[in-house]
Amino acid sequence: MFPICRSLVWIAAALAFSVAAAQAQANYPDRPVKIIVPIGPGGSYDLVGRQLADVLSRRTGQSFFVENKPGAGTVVGTQVAAQSEPDGYTLVVGGLSNMAFNSALYSRLAYDPRKDFVPVALIYRFGYVMVGRKDLPQVKLADIVASAKASPGAISVATAGVGTGQHLVAAAFMRAAGVKLQEVPYKGSPPAFTDLLAGRIDLFFDSIAAALPYVQSGQARGIAVLSSKRSPLAPDVPTMAEAGVAGLDVDSWLGIFAPAKTPPEIVEKLRGDIRAVLPDLKERFEKSGGEVFDLPNDKLDAFVASEYENWTKLIREAGIKLD
Repeated sequence: MFPICRSLVWIAAALAFSVAAAQAQANYPDRPVKIIVPIGPGGSYDLVGRQLADVLSRRTGQSFFVENKPGAGTVVGTQVAAQSEPDGYTLVVGGLSNMAFNSALYSRLAYDPRKDFVPVALIYRFGYVMVGRKDLPQVKLADIVASAKASPGAISVATAGVGTGQHLVAAAFMRAAGVKLQEVPYKGSPPAFTDLLAGRIDLFFDSIAAALPYVQSGQARGIAVLSSKRSPLAPDVPTMAEAGVAGLDVDSWLGIFAPAKTPPEIVEKLRGDIRAVLPDLKERFEKSGGEVFDLPNDKLDAFVASEYENWTKLIREAGIKLD
């Protein structure tokens, strides 16, 4: 009889645990939720984390708060999130850098974005634009491509550092256009723009929001945007496809990711709450030069996987490394 009694005790304990877990998930969130931003204050990751925390706190009546954990680009904070308890109370802002680029940029990465995270929602998107110095002889994109093919390396392009979005977008352009530009690395966008405006650099790729003031003031020339459609911020600037370079549709995106094995019920609850607050973020995101990215839940996994494959392939083929 003893084995039977012991089995009944185990069954009762398992049932009690299941009921408690179900109640906890049904009441989620019933305590503060931390959103890890894997960079310091400022920038698009921080913007998304803080704006989302604000609207989710209002909707749920529970505190969502940001904790900045910078280090090694986006590696340190993302690793912390990957090792967190998968209970829905620690989330991380994820984007191309920590969910795609890092896997190819680092030989040894302490987390695997494909195995250690589940995408909860992608909510923010912004485009890139190619800008040229104002006195660049090549006025149109077709002229730039023709000159670069005739004299590889004669036209220079600034990058905001090895492995940055600006660097990898430039690499994507060179592959799509079949050209070789002379890459000149800088420590961030500001010094790159300084030399572009001074005429010491020919081209630079950056977010539309960052480049727009220089284009609008006439200090630089907007040549082409890398999105599939023209930007409402710069409607006179053609897309790459319109300007003659096909197969280059690049947007940067950001969203919320949870540690793998987070209960599906909690993930679905988060998805519902996030989708409900997206209208509240529309104006805020547009002021930052981006837009709400409302990707349906059934397309999340495939989209993130496709972005991972495309970017890691590009980085490896280009031989770009950070270690």
